[in-house]
Amino acid sequence: MRFMIIVKATRESEAGVMPTREMLARMGAFNEELVNAGVMLAGDGLLSSAKGARVKFANGKTTVIDGPFTETKELVAGFWIWQVKSRDEAIAWLRRAPFDDAEVEIRQVAEAEDFGDEFTPDLREQEDQLRAQIARG
Repeated sequence: MRFMIIVKATRESEAGVMPTREMLARMGAFNEELVNAGVMLAGDGLLSSAKGARVKFANGKTTVIDGPFTETKELVAGFWIWQVKSRDEAIAWLRRAPFDDAEVEIRQVAEAEDFGDEFTPDLREQEDQLRAQIARG
């Protein structure tokens, strides 16, 4: 099963403070362990919300709101996608992450069977074709 590991923003990350060389080295070593174990499928850090935007959809209209956003605890500073056997395994890996002060959320990624009968064979085929196209680049 796959999990998204969501690293919450901090005042420093929202202020655009970049990680130190030491932190980048520690995170690189941790990511190397994840990759070598076949756990890490993807992952990246995100720049502050000042460089982002939110798009709201309501009643057929879209509204774009430019960042920065004020609720730092609700923002995301980075993520990983991990392939593991269980939520407990994801937590075990996360306990090894080189964070000194962080809040991180673990969310299971929905798979085709989670959508039930609404995810028809035609829709599954379309999804499979799109994933194959993405894999080819």
